[in-house]
Amino acid sequence: MGSASREALAQARTALRAEQSAGTGPELLQVANQLEANPALAAVLGDATAAAESKSQLVARLFAGIGSDARGVLTAAVTGRWSNAGEFVEGVEELGIRSAALHTPSLSDELLAVADLVDRDHDLELSLASKLVAAEGKVSLITRLLDGKISSETLAVVQQLVANSRGRRLDVSLRRAARVAADEGGSELATVTVAAPLSADQQNRLAAALERSAGRPVKVTTVIDPELIGGIRVQIADDVIDGSIRSRLDDLRQQLAA
Repeated sequence: MGSASREALAQARTALRAEQSAGTGPELLQVANQLEANPALAAVLGDATAAAESKSQLVARLFAGIGSDARGVLTAAVTGRWSNAGEFVEGVEELGIRSAALHTPSLSDELLAVADLVDRDHDLELSLASKLVAAEGKVSLITRLLDGKISSETLAVVQQLVANSRGRRLDVSLRRAARVAADEGGSELATVTVAAPLSADQQNRLAAALERSAGRPVKVTTVIDPELIGGIRVQIADDVIDGSIRSRLDDLRQQLAA
């Protein structure tokens, strides 16, 4: 996301409030879905050169059916100066995720659980990634699988990401959404990849070290990957610390091939 869009998103986030109605997040996700399906409308509302007042009036007229809280956040979004329409839509989507996180503290954990489910079920992953299956069919599939097993807010986020992949793998989108939800709750998500399971003491020491580095609570998700051979790989947001043996062997191969 460009610097202008990041600033616009930060500005719009000030409209999020803990006392907003529980339906605000899902409603914003529905708006993001509508904008994704209507590029012309997204271009108008995300136009940095258009007058903020005229765009606010357009929001009031076109989205009169959504709650006042969701409409207030959307109005704050359209008054920002986004880099382009695509990033405006992504911003509305993120605002929906953040709003849902305010009412569902378990949102990040549930999104990670769904990502793990997709990773483990190869057939499901293929079906959700297939270009031969319409978005409606993919949403129906994931809804049948998850309805009643996760919160309605989490299901709304999953449905949005399934319907609008934008070329991204679903598990990657789910984990990114989980990081956004955790951030809204004041914590970081760290994905730790190791060749063999860590002991409880190792996990506690690693979590403490990561929290000191991040300056706030860190939720650690451990992934076992025997191909690492040894060592550890840590990812927090877009930062990756790769101290695995596999990484060192790859570096050595590159040096020898140079």
